[in-house]
Amino acid sequence: MTSLSDLPLRANLVGKSPYGAPQDPVAVSLNVNENTHPIPDEVAADITAALERAVRTANRYPDRDFVELRSALAGYLGHGLSSDQLWAANGSNEVLQQVLQAFGGPGRTLLSFTPTYSMYPLLADGTDTGWIDVPRPEGYRLTPEAVVAALAEHRPSLVVLCGPNNPTGTPLDREVILAAYDAFDGMLIVDEAYFEFDDERESAVTLLEGRPRLMVSRTMSKAFAFAGVRLGYLAADPAVIDALRLVRLPYHLSALTQAAATTAIKHSATMLATVADIRNERDRLGAALTALGYRVHDSGANFVLVGGFADPDGMFEALRARGILIRNLGIDGHLRITAGTEAETSAVIQAITELG
Repeated sequence: MTSLSDLPLRANLVGKSPYGAPQDPVAVSLNVNENTHPIPDEVAADITAALERAVRTANRYPDRDFVELRSALAGYLGHGLSSDQLWAANGSNEVLQQVLQAFGGPGRTLLSFTPTYSMYPLLADGTDTGWIDVPRPEGYRLTPEAVVAALAEHRPSLVVLCGPNNPTGTPLDREVILAAYDAFDGMLIVDEAYFEFDDERESAVTLLEGRPRLMVSRTMSKAFAFAGVRLGYLAADPAVIDALRLVRLPYHLSALTQAAATTAIKHSATMLATVADIRNERDRLGAALTALGYRVHDSGANFVLVGGFADPDGMFEALRARGILIRNLGIDGHLRITAGTEAETSAVIQAITELG
C-alpha cells in the first residue's frame, strides 16, 4: 500500500501532520472550544425555513459575491462598516488561507507569537509562506515594546495577532495592535475568533479607518454556536476584499451556507444570549481550579489554560476514561478546558478534584 512518504510532496510539507483534535462520542466534550449550548428552537425553525427556500433554487449557482450575507455581517459588526468591507468563507481558517494566498507565498513570511493557534503554521506551509514564531513572555501577555522589537528583528510580510489568544486565552490590548501596525509595512491580521467572550475590550474593527493594511478576522463557530455551518468572515479595506476575490474559488459559499448564516445573524441577540452564561462558567471553572492549587491563566475567551498538572497526559486520559474530553496541546504541565454548560463545568471540576 502506498504511504504518504511515497508521494512527491512539496518539500515544506514532508514530515508534517494535518490539524486534528479527538472527536470521541463522549458525554462531556470540552476540547475544541465549541459553544456547547444548542441553537434555540425558534432560531432553528427560521433557519430551517430559509434552507428549504434555498434548496428549491439549488439547481442554480449561489450569489458569487454573497451580497446579502455581507450586508448582514456589516450590520452586525456596526461601527459604520459597509458590505464592501466584509468578506466570508467556509470558516475563518479558509479566510486566513485566502489572505495568505493573496499576500503570502514564496519569499514572504508570516509571524506570530507562540503558543498561539496551531493552524497558522499549517496555513503558512500550505501557501509556501515562511513561518516565524516568536515565543510569548512569561504569562503570555504581549506588550507593544516586545512586538515592535520582534517585527524590527524579523521584518515579516504578514503578522497575525490572536486576541483573545488561542490556546492561552490571553486578551489582546489595543496598544499592541496599534504598535504592530505602525512597526512594519506588511499586512496585519487580528484574529478575533473569541472576541464576543471578552467584555472589556473594543473590537479591532474600530481601528480599520485609515489603516488599509489591517484585517480583522471573526467566526460564527464560537459565540454563535454555529461551528457545524462553517462560516468565518473578515473586515478590512475594500481593496483588501478585492484582493481576496483574486484567490477565492468560484461560488465558494454554498447557497445553504449563505441562507443559514444570514438568518442566524438576524437572530444575533438570541444566538448570543448564552455568552454571559459561558463567561460565568469560565470564571467558575477558573476559580475552582485555582482553589485546587492549579494555575489558571487570565482568559477573555470561552476556555481556560490551566497549568500545574504533574502529569497532563495522565490527567487527559483519566478524564477521557470518564467521558470528559479536554485538550492536551503539549504545553508543559498544562491542559486547556472549554467552558461548557453549568452541568458540564460541574462535571469537569468534580472529576479533576477526585483525580487530582
